Amino acid sequence: MEQPNWWLIPAVAIIPLIIGFIWYNPAVFGKAWMKAAEVDEERVRSINPVKTYGLTFLYSIFAAYLLAMFAVHQTSIFQLVFSDPSFSDESSDTYQMVSNFMAEFGGTHRSFGHGIIHGLELALLSGLVFVGVPAMFEARSFKYTMIHTGYWIVCFILMGGILCVYF
Repeated sequence: MEQPNWWLIPAVAIIPLIIGFIWYNPAVFGKAWMKAAEVDEERVRSINPVKTYGLTFLYSIFAAYLLAMFAVHQTSIFQLVFSDPSFSDESSDTYQMVSNFMAEFGGTHRSFGHGIIHGLELALLSGLVFVGVPAMFEARSFKYTMIHTGYWIVCFILMGGILCVYF
């Protein structure tokens, strides 16, 4: 039975760091973000990069895991039977049922395009909630919300596409 490629979760979690270097560059959206966030270059340079990038990577691992569970539908069968003690016994009915299911449906909806759709869906639904709601209470501009949500849309469509094909 094919097992998920768990190593892919931390590998895909690098994507938000790469996209962030591009997205928040002053030549792209960096200046607009700093203006909307009311921060200056001195404040941005004063952050602790090890802490900031380390936590960004950790949080991106969480996001990649969530996205894998959302975009790769085959993970659902494992979620249903994982706690069954006979799941790891190759001669058990549970193992055979999962093996047969994966043999027939293991490749269904496992395309880059399918992952893009789910990445976009999750980024819009969660991005607007997790970025937009606090932005409203902080009296941030719509531009601020769109810059951050756009960043997560790009990250999630790339992450979702890769996870859907290779996870």
